[in-house]
Amino acid sequence: MEATRSIHLTVNGTVYERTAPVRMTLADFLREELNLTGTHLGCEHGVCGACTILYNGAAVRACLMLAVQADGAQLMTVEGLAQGDTLHPLQQAFQEHHALQCGFCTPGFLMTAYALLQETPNPSRDEVREAIAGNICRCTGYAPIVQAIVHASSAPQTPEG
Repeated sequence: MEATRSIHLTVNGTVYERTAPVRMTLADFLREELNLTGTHLGCEHGVCGACTILYNGAAVRACLMLAVQADGAQLMTVEGLAQGDTLHPLQQAFQEHHALQCGFCTPGFLMTAYALLQETPNPSRDEVREAIAGNICRCTGYAPIVQAIVHASSAPQTPEG
């Protein structure tokens, strides 16, 4: 019988109390227990960045954390960016600059970029490139992603838009 533990956490402003297997990753918990499937699983080794979320405001790889480690934490996933049908300025910029193709990596890039813009509201292109260096995209060639993030840096970055 697998050991479980009760956890309390806030995700995208909603408080949850759930029981989770102690060995379940945070990425699997978000996807399977909370049905927040925007957090993608790519390499499951923390290398690709597809599972990037915000953990107490910091960009982290959800595949490298256990759900029980998030007990008491404030999390934000890509689902927390848009407000209803209104895209967040980052999402809008990604769309306008064609910064996504297959879209698999996009949630991780968006959350990485969101964290960057919280710390550095007007980053240079080099600062953007450095911030996204841990995220892998097999489609875009990165230039449109950098353009989108720089473009979005002049827009308000709160989830309220």
